[in-house]
Amino acid sequence: MELRIRGEQAVLAGPGGEHAREVDPRRLAIGADLAQALHEWARVASAVARSESDADVAGSVVSQRGRQLAARLATVMGTEVRFVDPVTGVETVVEPPPRPDQPARPRPPEEPTPWLTGLTVSAFAAAVVVVAMLALAGTLARETSTLLALIASLVVTGGVAPSLWLGRKVPILRWAVYGAGGGLVLAWIGVLATVF
Repeated sequence: MELRIRGEQAVLAGPGGEHAREVDPRRLAIGADLAQALHEWARVASAVARSESDADVAGSVVSQRGRQLAARLATVMGTEVRFVDPVTGVETVVEPPPRPDQPARPRPPEEPTPWLTGLTVSAFAAAVVVVAMLALAGTLARETSTLLALIASLVVTGGVAPSLWLGRKVPILRWAVYGAGGGLVLAWIGVLATVF
């Protein structure tokens, strides 16, 4: 169904769009108030198209009202309505809302959680982070000073933490993120033992 304006009348076109017919509440069973609102909107849109003063403001109001009426028409008729904006000429498809008696679209089944693979990735990521942090802190504590080892560990943790926070909900990456986060916690126990 297509809603457009012809002259000062709102017209509905069938599925092909070739045979436009005037909105008639007796023939379409859309109700007298909706048909009257459509015709009033068509007359205002036609008047706005003819006038040049305040065309921007009035044109946006006409466009908004036309979209509202198209949504209302889609609800009443239970079918999608293609709305052709009389001001801009842009065509918009308005879907009808789902009816309460219709069942909602079934959701696709959720994928099972890969616990074994995920926990393996997490353990590997934790081991890499623990070894790297302890190697950094141990080497800096031996070769330079314990204060520098502590500062370097803080800088590494502060640099990695935002990335871990952002990746915590990414479906596949989250396993590595969980492991790296756990590895950071475990590594800090070793860093504090090395430093103090």
